[in-house]
Amino acid sequence: MRFTALLHHVYSLDTLRTAYFGLKKEAAPGVDGETWRHYGEALEEHLQDLSERLQRGAYRARPVRRVYIAKDGGGQRPPGVTALEDKLVQRAAVEVLNAIYETDFLGFSYGFRPGRSQHNCLDALYVGLLTRPVNWVLDVDIRGFFDSIDHGWLVKFIEHRIADRRVVRLIQKWLNAGVLEDGKRMRTEVGTPQGGSASPLLANIYLHYAFDLWVRAWRRTHARGEMIVVRYADDIALGFQVKSDAERFRGALAERLAKFALELHPEKTRLLEFGPYAAERRARKGLGKPETFNFLGFTHICATKRSNGRFTVLRQTMRKRLQAKLREVKAELRRRMHAPIPAQGQWLSAVVDGHFRYYGVPMNSPALHLFRFHVGRLWHRALCRRSQRGRVRWERMRRLLRRWLPVARVCHPYPLRRFGVIT
Repeated sequence: MRFTALLHHVYSLDTLRTAYFGLKKEAAPGVDGETWRHYGEALEEHLQDLSERLQRGAYRARPVRRVYIAKDGGGQRPPGVTALEDKLVQRAAVEVLNAIYETDFLGFSYGFRPGRSQHNCLDALYVGLLTRPVNWVLDVDIRGFFDSIDHGWLVKFIEHRIADRRVVRLIQKWLNAGVLEDGKRMRTEVGTPQGGSASPLLANIYLHYAFDLWVRAWRRTHARGEMIVVRYADDIALGFQVKSDAERFRGALAERLAKFALELHPEKTRLLEFGPYAAERRARKGLGKPETFNFLGFTHICATKRSNGRFTVLRQTMRKRLQAKLREVKAELRRRMHAPIPAQGQWLSAVVDGHFRYYGVPMNSPALHLFRFHVGRLWHRALCRRSQRGRVRWERMRRLLRRWLPVARVCHPYPLRRFGVIT
């Protein structure tokens, strides 16, 4: 079924108002310099004007302000800062389109979808590796996915369900708005700027047609053994019972993605032996311990339970993520060096608590304790540098750590329990 009349839902004042209050209040301004608070001083007048411009087709998307942030594995990630009105309209459009595409998207797709989180995806992967006969894991990495999305294919995919030309033109305006970098506006023929409200949904639509539907058909018609798949945006992990299935799939996937202007990263896309028999088989061949793979911030490791010696999947905080977060804390502590100690303590408490809430999975307690220990050490060093004469004694420091830093704790249940309850 194709939807022929949708735009009136987007320019509805109620939808725009809800979208406005859903935006981040402290987000950086785009090329228009407009902030959330300033726009809200005359909110109803601004929303009425925006709604009328959307109705008569006078709305124009502004270019995205390009910024660069360092990536964990080296290099830089080029997210974009979208103008406030563009964020607002994109959020309103996503709210409408989600109602359509949530009925289409497949169960193994978890990225940026309502009611689904990264931990739901991690649970699904854990349960698949533990309960299905998986002997090989294919860790897929698509090279520069968000910068490689072909606009022509994306519009075709959208038109498969959306017949309202005004909504399609609205999306094309965002795609063709270009990027503002060093004062120069550059047109973009491919890619969606990371940072926009519509980018996650557009990426999901692209991979739904380019990957999800195809991999579901491939699993039904070509796989000889068991096969599992989970996807969070462009992070994909697959498990295979038979090695020949994994090798054939990898070749077929490269061809499939090439058709849609995408490419597998040759170094980061890896096929590795993983599962309950991996350690035994590799030991017979003299290959050492089973390889590990990273997914959504966790290193997945073949391990055994202490109680009964059975196979389990050990998930630990990725070393690069841990080190990168500690570098961020160190730099921010240097910036806040002369702030009052309670203010520093409140900020560090929020940082450590947020880290525990994401990485606090069963069997990851050692990494949580390590993170808290290093944060405390960095804080002690920063406090000692506040004055040339005053050195904070460890006796006082321990009191500060007990007062402000949360105790390392596991925040998530075992995946088999949670996954069994919600599915």
